[in-house]
Amino acid sequence: MKHTLSVLVEDEAGVLTRIAGLFARRGFNIESLAVGPAEQPGISRITMVVPGDDAVIEQLTKQLFKLINVLKVDDITETPSVERELMLLKVKANGANRAEVVGLAQIFRARVVDVSEESLTLEVVGDPGKMVAIEQVLNRFGITEIARTGKIALTRESGVNTEYLKSLESRV
Repeated sequence: MKHTLSVLVEDEAGVLTRIAGLFARRGFNIESLAVGPAEQPGISRITMVVPGDDAVIEQLTKQLFKLINVLKVDDITETPSVERELMLLKVKANGANRAEVVGLAQIFRARVVDVSEESLTLEVVGDPGKMVAIEQVLNRFGITEIARTGKIALTRESGVNTEYLKSLESRV
């Protein structure tokens, strides 16, 4: 199972290296990693997606807490949260299929950010499932390049679990 960890750290040189080293020494892969300033000056939020069962993630969380500069570690996998990624995607699009590519991009609320004779570059923002879906839909046109950020996430103060609500809607 993939777990999403939200880690608050002091914004100092070497923190990310120590965290990555902790995972590497234990033979764990980090599938997604995003780092940026948090709500307080001098504090950064690291959002990681890590594969592993609950016991493994619990052990990694304990090890993270032992690192200098780590302030807080939360496994937010099962917590209602807002998750987003950004993807830039270059798709082959000439005069014959350009309108179809643009139409599909609009369905996913993607923006065209660059146009050339033979391709379009799209900007897509959304949850990780949306990224996979648009990539699958546009694959038949020929995707020449992809750049994708890691997942960022914040827990929902409202406590509303949108994944649960989606599952209820699909039953109707």
